[in-house]
Amino acid sequence: MDEQQWTAVVAAATRAPSIHNTQPWRFTATGDRLDLHRDHERALPVLDPTGRQQVISCGVAAEFAAVALRAAGVEAEIELLPASEDPDHLATVRAGAPREVTSADAALAEAIGRRHTERSPFLPRAVPEGLLERVEADAGPLGVWVKTVTGSDEEVATAFLVSRAEELERSSPEYLAELERWLRTDPAAVDGIPVGAVPEDDPATRPSNWLVRDFVASSRTPRTFLPAGDPAAPPPEVERPTVVLLGTEGDDRTAWLLAGRALGRLLLTATVEGLATSPLTQAPDWPATRTRMRSRLSLVGYPQMLLRMGYPSTAGGPVSGRRPVSEVLRFEPAR
Repeated sequence: MDEQQWTAVVAAATRAPSIHNTQPWRFTATGDRLDLHRDHERALPVLDPTGRQQVISCGVAAEFAAVALRAAGVEAEIELLPASEDPDHLATVRAGAPREVTSADAALAEAIGRRHTERSPFLPRAVPEGLLERVEADAGPLGVWVKTVTGSDEEVATAFLVSRAEELERSSPEYLAELERWLRTDPAAVDGIPVGAVPEDDPATRPSNWLVRDFVASSRTPRTFLPAGDPAAPPPEVERPTVVLLGTEGDDRTAWLLAGRALGRLLLTATVEGLATSPLTQAPDWPATRTRMRSRLSLVGYPQMLLRMGYPSTAGGPVSGRRPVSEVLRFEPAR
């Protein structure tokens, strides 16, 4: 693998989503291997004190790198935590023998550039059962389980925990200050959350049974109810997206990386099928609500990622910026 080839692979890897678009990764290319390290300078000490979300994000980046390699006609192998003496060396992606590129390889790689987080309401159209079965089948070999949140009791319990966690976030000055540091008003920003990608309406007022994270919460008046509106008007149609939960048996860095890899596969598969997603990470991010989620849903293991999934109501959507590959990738001579 030469520098140009690795540059293309890392460009794909860095399209991975990350918590607050912090892009917490560094890459080193050496011969046929690409080493991925966590970047501590891009940490979120308030929201993500253990680094769990950042490690999950790096797991997605590793999976995207492997997808890009396969679409380029090269076998790819991912080794997790290859250096016990360096806990921030999260993965090594190895380029192997030439391979025939399948239509599925090409479709997944093409989806990397189109995938984006969709925070607007989804269309009232059901997600195909076959897709959910495929997502479960893709995650299983990685040791990651996928649970669709179904039934009124599960939905009510989970939606309540998401709302409760959002309330905790809004009440934390430290959290709000950290969030503001990652908001970007410049549409050309290369990291952080672009304000243009955040719905203008308060998420608490839109007709949905799921509360997306409010990235401009510090500038809003706290609200815990829906406005009454015009009593003569017909009630708005409530968005009811498909909500899926990814989890693992363990809760260490290996589990987080595997959850990230499974998440990467899910995101690209959904994009290929014309679906969009957005995270509902408030509940898994706060320890108290994460613990209650395990109990209320009778989970065997640990919830790692909660997502809403559906068909987008708008075409395309704003794509968050990414740092230039030259800022995150360095080359070393093969030994």
